[in-house]
Amino acid sequence: MKKSIVAIVGRPNVGKSTLFNRICGKRVAIVDFEEGVTRDRKYETAEWNGKEFTVVDTGGIAHRANDTISEAIKLQANIAIEEADTILFVVDAKVSPTEDDNEIAKILRKHSEKVLLVANKVDSEKDFPNIYEYMSLGFGEPIPIAAANGRNMGNFLDKLTKRIPDNIPQEKNTDIINIAIVGKPNVGKSSIINKLFGKEATIVSDIPGTTRDSIDLQLKYFGKIFNFIDTAGLRKKGKIKYGVEYFSIMRTIDSINRADIVLLVLDSTAEISVQDQRIASYIQRNYKDLIIIFNKWDLLEKNNNTVGEYIKKIKDKLGFVNYAPVVFTSALTGQRVRKILDLILEVEEKSNTRIPTSQLNKFLEMILAKFPPSHSSGKHSKIYYCTQTEIHPPTFVFFCNNPKLITVHYKRFVVNQLREYFDFKGASFRIFFRGRKEDE
Repeated sequence: MKKSIVAIVGRPNVGKSTLFNRICGKRVAIVDFEEGVTRDRKYETAEWNGKEFTVVDTGGIAHRANDTISEAIKLQANIAIEEADTILFVVDAKVSPTEDDNEIAKILRKHSEKVLLVANKVDSEKDFPNIYEYMSLGFGEPIPIAAANGRNMGNFLDKLTKRIPDNIPQEKNTDIINIAIVGKPNVGKSSIINKLFGKEATIVSDIPGTTRDSIDLQLKYFGKIFNFIDTAGLRKKGKIKYGVEYFSIMRTIDSINRADIVLLVLDSTAEISVQDQRIASYIQRNYKDLIIIFNKWDLLEKNNNTVGEYIKKIKDKLGFVNYAPVVFTSALTGQRVRKILDLILEVEEKSNTRIPTSQLNKFLEMILAKFPPSHSSGKHSKIYYCTQTEIHPPTFVFFCNNPKLITVHYKRFVVNQLREYFDFKGASFRIFFRGRKEDE
């Protein structure tokens, strides 16, 4: 299902991140245990009035001291125009329009149908007269909000979601597996695709970010059609890498949203970065099946401990997706590249597994005997039974006396036990705890 992408742009210190947090803050993930990434998220799925969309936060766009018209302004605004379905142009109602506001507006104006002008920091009625100065930017009357305290956010979100189409799930063709291949620029995504197809299926270059658009390529394997979505890296090698890296993620998250399985490609010669963590975190939060690929394995000097060292790196930096199988490849030599296809079939099978209720309740008896739930309040927690309600992702509902008494720590324990007991290799899944009565 394709989700609309909403990009938040504007100069520094207008409250973009505060608005991002306000839009996304009320969405509570069912199972969200990753550590070290949460505070630094820059894109997230949000929901309002039954419509889901992806919000992308950005850094402030501003003139550089030695620039007349900053290349950063032009670059970031242009990519936002191309990649986002809606652009929230955020300004500061406490001050008059600045030179940077006008420069951003100049670029966005040609695509004004995508733009919602948002005047932030309207904390009270006395701030209202200030916002009308911003009508000179050419986007009509600004929507007044105060992201810090939530003032007028409901009205703003109503206007935003009117632009977003209803989320209509598409019927899944069980013979087609949609596979997004993602990762930072220059890790070898396109080279892996070419090796799998045995031809120059996509353009390969040593310049980071050669892939301009997401390209779908299909390969038949053991009766299944693998639809590969080769995601774009950076547009070109330029001096202003910041803006491109920030907005190139929009193509990546769109591809992840379309996928059944995501191949996260890492560079064996480089450290796992914050950007790698962010991408993995988005995959996990959106319940996509995952395979981790360490590419450029041929460039390493290896010994008997090398594989173990890399597995430890994953546990340290990507522990929240430790369910993903790992494969070490070289797109250059073809080493273990074909193994990716077998892993895709295996993970797809796991994701479509349906566990009989009798087996689930046998599993529940086992974990309750091993580690019954408890709560700091001393109140009694009791889980009665469990059932699976969906596949892909497998979804499990645990019925209990009071869901509020089930701690995050205990949910983590249940998830780990489910994975170990039923071997959900690479498959994402969801768990719910519900009271037996409808009002619980």
